[in-house]
This record gives sequence, C-alpha cells and structure tokens, in this order.
Amino acid sequence: MAAEWSRRRVLGAAAGAAVAGSLLPPSLQRALAADAARPARGGEGPADIRHVVVLMQENRSFDHYFGTLRGVRGYADRNAVELPGGRSVYEQPGLLGLGTVLPFPVRAAAAAQKKDLQYIGALDHSWLGGAVAWHGGWMNGWVTAKTAATMAHYDRQDIPLHHELADTFTVCDAYHSAIHSSTSPNRNHLVSGWTGFEPSGARAVGNDAYEEDTHTGYTWTTYPERLEKAGRSWRVYQEWDNFTDNNLEFFAGFKAVARKALGKADGVHTMTAFYAKAAGADEAGRARLQALLEEGVAGLDRGERSLFERALRRGAPGSTATAFAADVAAGTLPEVSYLVPSAADSEHPGASSPAASATLVYRVLDALGGHPDVWRHTALFLTYDENDGFFDHVPPPVPPPGTDGEFWQGLPTGLGIRVPMLVISPWSVGGYACSQVFDHTSITRFLERWTGIAEPNISAWRRTVCGDLTTAFDFSRGRRQPAVHRPGAVPEFTGRWSPWPPLHQALPRQEPGSRPARALPYQPDADGGFDPGAAVFRLAVRNAGRASAHLALYPYAKEWDAPQHREVHGAGEWDVPVKGGTYQFTVTGPNGFRREFAGTARGAAAALGIATRIDAARRTLHLTVTNPGRAALTLTLGPLAYGEAAPRTVTVRAGAVRTVAHDTRDAHGWYDLGLTVAEDASFHRRLMGHLENGEESVTG
Repeated sequence: MAAEWSRRRVLGAAAGAAVAGSLLPPSLQRALAADAARPARGGEGPADIRHVVVLMQENRSFDHYFGTLRGVRGYADRNAVELPGGRSVYEQPGLLGLGTVLPFPVRAAAAAQKKDLQYIGALDHSWLGGAVAWHGGWMNGWVTAKTAATMAHYDRQDIPLHHELADTFTVCDAYHSAIHSSTSPNRNHLVSGWTGFEPSGARAVGNDAYEEDTHTGYTWTTYPERLEKAGRSWRVYQEWDNFTDNNLEFFAGFKAVARKALGKADGVHTMTAFYAKAAGADEAGRARLQALLEEGVAGLDRGERSLFERALRRGAPGSTATAFAADVAAGTLPEVSYLVPSAADSEHPGASSPAASATLVYRVLDALGGHPDVWRHTALFLTYDENDGFFDHVPPPVPPPGTDGEFWQGLPTGLGIRVPMLVISPWSVGGYACSQVFDHTSITRFLERWTGIAEPNISAWRRTVCGDLTTAFDFSRGRRQPAVHRPGAVPEFTGRWSPWPPLHQALPRQEPGSRPARALPYQPDADGGFDPGAAVFRLAVRNAGRASAHLALYPYAKEWDAPQHREVHGAGEWDVPVKGGTYQFTVTGPNGFRREFAGTARGAAAALGIATRIDAARRTLHLTVTNPGRAALTLTLGPLAYGEAAPRTVTVRAGAVRTVAHDTRDAHGWYDLGLTVAEDASFHRRLMGHLENGEESVTG
C-alpha cells in the first residue's frame, strides 16, 4: 500500500501543477523558462554535458505509443510499405491469414470489453515470435505471431505525459530496438554494445540469463567496466525488485563480485536471490541478512567494492527515484547513470502500466528541474528495451546475409522493431523529431563520443547503419515548451486483459500537422532503367550525405523471394532481375525516401531512361528523360503531395533528351511525384523524399 500511495501522491502533485495545462513538474517548467530567457549560446557541444542519464523502460513499440502523434512517422506515413498482394502494412492478415486486422485504439476496446485501458497484458516477444512477425522483411506475420492484440495502440488522451515530453523535447522516430527478441539481449546491447553467446555456446538471443543459479555469466566486457577502468563515475540506480533488468548482473565479472559479497548470506549466490529472500523475511530476518551482506562487502578489495556499490547494490523498495534525487541535490550525480525501475514502475504490460510508470519519470524530471545547475548540464535518454509483441509498421534495417556477428539460425539478429525514444535535455527542447536511424548501441556511441572511451563490441555494420544520437541535439539554443493536457490518476489494478479489434475497422487518424525536424546526414537517390539484353533493371543508388543510408528493396514481381537490403554511402549499382518481362519493385530509405519502379519489356517506354539529380543548395530535384526509341513519348509528372502545382506534361521525341526541374523550397524540401507515360500504361515511377540542406526543417 505504501508504494501505491506514493505513486498516487506524486501524480496528485502533477495534477496540481497542471493549472497551466502542463504535466511537467513545476520545477522543470521553471528551469525551461529560465533556459529560454538566457542569451543564445554558442560554441557548446557534447563537452558541455556533465551527466548522461539512461532510463530504459519495458516493452512498447513506437506505433503502440506514438502512431497518432503529430508529425512523426506514424499511422499517416506516406512511406508505409505494401504487403505482397497490394495491401498496406497496416492491414495485417488475421490468424492463419484469415481476415484483416488494422491498428485499433485501446480505449475503444476497453470500453467494449469493460476493462481498464492501462492494464492490457503482454504478448509474445521471443526470438522466434519476432522472426514470425518480421517474416523475412515482409512485416506481415504480426497477428499470427502475437494475436490481434498486437494492433492495439494508445493516443494522447491515454498517455498524456509521454506526448507532452515528445512535444516539449525531441522524439526519435527511427529509433529501433537492437534485436528481434526479448528484454535481456536488448539490454545486453545497451550495456555492452552487442549480445554474444551463452555459456552453452548458443547465441544469447533470449532470456536464458534469468536462470541465475545455473547461468555462469557472459564473458565479454561491458561499457560500465570500461568507464570504471578509465576512472569515470557511473552508477546503476535500482531497488530490491529490479525486475531482472540490470543486465550487468548477468556478466561473469559482476557475478564473481556478487558471489564473494554473498559468501556468508545463507547460501544465496545472486543478488536477485538475496533480495527475494530479504523481501520474504520478517524485520529481524532482514536485519540479519543485511548484516551478513555488509560483512561480505567489507571483505571485497577496493576494485570489487566499487563494482558492487555502482552496479549491484539495491536500495529499499520504492527508493530508486529518491536515491537519484538525493544525488542530484547533493551534487554527487555520476557522469553516467542507468536507472532500472521496479516491476511496478517498469511500464511492462505484464507488470506495470503507462500511468504508473509516468510517476517515476515525473520524479526524475522533478529532481533535475529542481536543481537548474544540474539540469543545464544533463542529457536524459528515455527509451524502451523492446516492443513486447506490439505492432510497428516500419521495417527495421537488417544486414546483408553473412554479415559478421549479425546473424543466428539464418536470421538477422537486428535491428529490431522501433521503440519510443525521447531525448530530454536543455539542448533538445522544441518538440523536434529526429529521424536518423538509431538503436540501443547508439546510446553507448553517444557515451563514446562524450567520454572518448571506445566500445569495440559494437559491430561495424551497426556503426554504419546507426547514428550516435548527436543529431538529436542542438547546442546553440533552448526553446519553450508548449502547453498540453492535464494528467490523469493511476487507476486501481483490475487485472490484465487482451484487447479485441472492433467489428468495424478503420485506419487510425494521426494528429494533423508537422513538427520541427533536425537536420539529417542523408541524401539518398536512385534511378535506372531496364536492360533487355541482360533481363535486369540497372538500378543506380547514391547517397551524398555524410552518413550511410540503408535502402531496402521490396520485390513485388518476385524479382527475389524476400526484400533486399543495401548500405549506400557514395554511389553503387544494384542489378534487379526481371523475370517474365515484368518488373515492379519499391526502394525505401530513411526519412521518407521512396522510389517505385514498374514496367514491362514490351511496353512502349521499356527503354526509357529516367535519371535524377539533387541540387541540395537550391532544394531542387532534376529529372532527365532519355528516349532512345523510335516514337515520341508523352510523359506526365504530377505532385502526389506537398503542394498544389498542376501536373506537367512533356513530349520527348525519339532520340531526344528532356530535363524537368521540381522546386521543393515551398514544401521545406519535401516532394512526392508520380510519373506516367501515356503510350505505356505499364510504366510507373514514383519519387518521394526530402532534400536535406544541412539546416533544420519540418517533418513531412
């Protein structure tokens, strides 16, 4: 009851603070206002950060939480892929392929089933279940793998604090979990850069480490150990019940320290077993156990004791946020903090709720806002380890077959499904979206850049495809936050349940409008033409950005059996086989990039060449049409979105070349164009994307 009362008390404080329409703690509101009043800052960078706080919650997908959020890649995504057969990725085949299930609101299901929307239950989130949902990249196995409840989603009314944080700070809408699997391997990526192998020799793609009495521990080095060796300060904040979410406890070095510290503690050998025994004992029994633990800790050498206190010591129930706040107030917050909530605060759909977890987030924000001198030098990453079994429509980038360290049982280990990521700091204020591709290793890469301490466990492929999160920050200024809705109270727990889709389904409506967008390090492009002699489509791919762009090709005319993947930095070629004289494939990439190609070997436009050139400085897309045939062709280029310009029709004589320019400046660099040929109904091109010019923009 004490923990429940505490949660209610904090949410009550939040409600009292919401007179101005904000859920944020008054202390943080004041800190933000003070930041906005300060003169514009210059010359700052990651070096101005003194504290990095990582709060990783449990088991929510991006669409599940933010699919309806304004201005992100959600349910109104123009770049959503099609499934084989032509349906949208949002129209998931029902169980055994029968029927169709669309995303549906939890609130409506709760009303129909007379349940509380905060307490939906967990779904399958295993390695094999993840592979079935992903289905070779086609993304059409969700209901089969997870049940129809996979399609349930929340919106602003249900999770107002999460939405206000997105509107106030920066939301990353291309942030992925690290692996198509459960909690433990994802958290391995967080604390060490990868998930290696179990003591048995199998790949660590499940929660095997939870069998702590028999699991001998992972043997590769963690990033906190590298921080320790370098003399940098760090700490795990946790309590007796840490929901087995502190993965450092599963590594051999930390296991050895724990065994030594517990040497006299009545035969228990793991911290989980010790605190479980303490929780079940009476007051005298707990005191005796604690004394035995302290006796063991006293016997540790200096290095072992440091590892114990930083990574293994657990506070009393309900103390995680309190301990964090105490260090903030005392000026002893370490450089790197990992917050590991209890089950009740974890946001896990089998043990917690969004409303309950919001209390922990509120208290952490209140602690930082209450000490502006700390807040002004702190970056907080709020993310989720995996998607549970909840649907997300964005196919994750995956490596080409054979990529070292990134495959197991013939399947890519990652990237996993998108999860929410909120970057909360003085340098990420403004309600921005950052659409660079990230995963959990990106947090460690941010720490690398900030501390100068390398993490060699991160694979070369992940370093190529994922960023280091620095693009989510603007170190030149701060901005005020907008006002949003009042908070709600934490409801009484009434049992877990599984939401059913409604009888009459419709695609959810995403909030209208855009949001400011961080500049991205991509500039992808793709063009090409059919080569009848070789029976291939010669696809040229390019990327003039400073970071590699991951392109995926979806072969709808069975050019291949499954989607293909390519990292592009510079220029390259991609020969697409054309079978039976017909091709139809789509190439997608970061931040809305899309090219659609369709045609036949016998059509009048079969030999037509379409080349594109990007003028980033002028934000202009140039299309050059080459007609090597014997007859003139009539082409129509029309905008499908981003403006009201009339379609343009041009005639390209036999043997002639024509260039057409499309100006995107009025659309902030966005374009979506369709190209058809009057003499060849089979010919189709679609060109969509965003022209980056190095400046912040808006989302499409």
